[in-house]
Amino acid sequence: MIVRDRPSGLKLFWLMRGSILPRISRVLLFNIALATVVTLSHGALFHTKITLTAIPFTLIGLPLAIFLGFRNTAAYDRYWEARKLWGELLLRSRNLARQCLCHIAPPQAGVGAAAEPSALTTPTHPTDRRVHMVRRAAAFCHALRLLLRDSRDTAAVQAWLPEGEWAAVARSLHLPQALMMRMGADLAACQREGRVDAQMAVQIDHTLSALTAAAASCERIKSTPVPFSYTLLLHRTAYAYCFLLPFGLVDTLGFMTPLVVAIVAYTFFGLDALGDEIEEPFGLLPNDLPLDALCRHIEINLLESLGDTELPPPLVPLDYCLM
Repeated sequence: MIVRDRPSGLKLFWLMRGSILPRISRVLLFNIALATVVTLSHGALFHTKITLTAIPFTLIGLPLAIFLGFRNTAAYDRYWEARKLWGELLLRSRNLARQCLCHIAPPQAGVGAAAEPSALTTPTHPTDRRVHMVRRAAAFCHALRLLLRDSRDTAAVQAWLPEGEWAAVARSLHLPQALMMRMGADLAACQREGRVDAQMAVQIDHTLSALTAAAASCERIKSTPVPFSYTLLLHRTAYAYCFLLPFGLVDTLGFMTPLVVAIVAYTFFGLDALGDEIEEPFGLLPNDLPLDALCRHIEINLLESLGDTELPPPLVPLDYCLM
């Protein structure tokens, strides 16, 4: 995700980082070159004058702009929904840490005992299921990030799991679900041991279900793209419009044709490419969601709830790009 202050004045016209221009530069330059050739030849192709007026471009341009705007709105809805879902993951992770550490008695307190304040801030017992559940919440978010980005680098997941647990979940076809099953098993064990009352166990289970629901919704966005035929129609129409535009403007605008074509083509090609980019919000392109930074934010919150004082620093933008 591009993170930078909005520039002012002439800087707006020279910025490349965060602009869609590098992605469309080749086709835009080709379109400008074509417009230049058409201008120099006065609209003739192989000694044949191609006569086009501005009327068909006016008729096509307005609905094309509306359709591009509608598609970009649909793509941004997917982007914004994905961001809200990761905000839900952050919220539910914090709630899970609070519920586990405040409402599940520590193992040394015995059956049915209330947790002491010191146990809430520094739960250090090596078999404390509360600590395992909180740490698995961070592992769950990392596992979801890897799933959404089709990544196999599981080091971040392994670092948050108890010793020996990775071998039990490594072969799972759906790693987030495997981690969630173990969190549910730990909650059930705490209830059997009398460390949490039934009503609070239901509330914690509701939090686990909300984490699962947010993850499933992210998978839905990833696995259900905008219909390809709709995208293809817009691609073809936008390209045909921009490539034919010089023939319709040359008789009216003359030597100004390449400049006007460049402005129109930049707008249409840019909207088309931007829709493609934000349509899949979980990727690694500059305008995609910063899942690494969001996972780090969750890590910091959960470690702080466990009483850890050596917290990792938040991720910062590198060359204005936050991943």
